[in-house]
Amino acid sequence: MKKIAMLAAATTLMLGACATAPTTTMEDAKAAIDMAKQETAKAEKVNYAWRDTGDIIKKAEEAMKKEDYASAVKLANKAKTQSMLAQQQYEDQKNAGPRF
Repeated sequence: MKKIAMLAAATTLMLGACATAPTTTMEDAKAAIDMAKQETAKAEKVNYAWRDTGDIIKKAEEAMKKEDYASAVKLANKAKTQSMLAQQQYEDQKNAGPRF
């Protein structure tokens, strides 16, 4: 009986540790926003930045000011992804033209 109780207690502790979400810090948010800005600058350099990416970065900065770091990171990662896709779109379409 003691072994079963000990096993149940150990299992509960292990599952509890797995259920804990990692904490997002201000440094995480700043780093994510900086990466998004860098990727956006690359997309702007080739004149292929997407329309809403800048607004998403602004929302990420606002979330960071409100100390909602998880939302800030999520928004910054979305902006970074959009900028990377914009760069890929440029690469895919830079030689596009009519084919006769």
